[in-house]
Amino acid sequence: MGKLDGYKVDLKGMATDTVSYQWQADNDFFSAVQGQEIKQGLLDVALRVKRTSGAYELEFQLKGEVEVTCDRCLEPMSQPIDAQCTLRVRMGDEYADDGDVVTIPEREGVINVAWNIYEFAALQIPLRHVHPDCPSLTSQEEKESDPRWEALRELVNVK
Repeated sequence: MGKLDGYKVDLKGMATDTVSYQWQADNDFFSAVQGQEIKQGLLDVALRVKRTSGAYELEFQLKGEVEVTCDRCLEPMSQPIDAQCTLRVRMGDEYADDGDVVTIPEREGVINVAWNIYEFAALQIPLRHVHPDCPSLTSQEEKESDPRWEALRELVNVK
């Protein structure tokens, strides 16, 4: 059994029109997914699967924190995650992902949502992430308040 097999959702075998799942994505999860952006974290993941005519609607709720690298000082920092995301899935002949709808083979009827959980969390991380108390920001402020810089600025402004 693979590390991410617990994230399989059996759509074909759904006994009711709505099914709910709960997971906790922890450091082992992020290690198993092997994504580039997130290496560690702890997320509570709730998934509600609704069967509609011809498709399935998977509604994800992610809440917790992940660890990313600060863009300025390259130290680890905590990034809060609180997201609601939806994925539409339908059955077909073979696997396909066109961005809006994922098609899974009807003969299998199962989708592993581990990568979707990872992607939804990664999409919540801002493009630029810097801690509010980043040591590199503090040293930058010290450089700007250095009186030697002010003397140089005055020389430039004289011209």
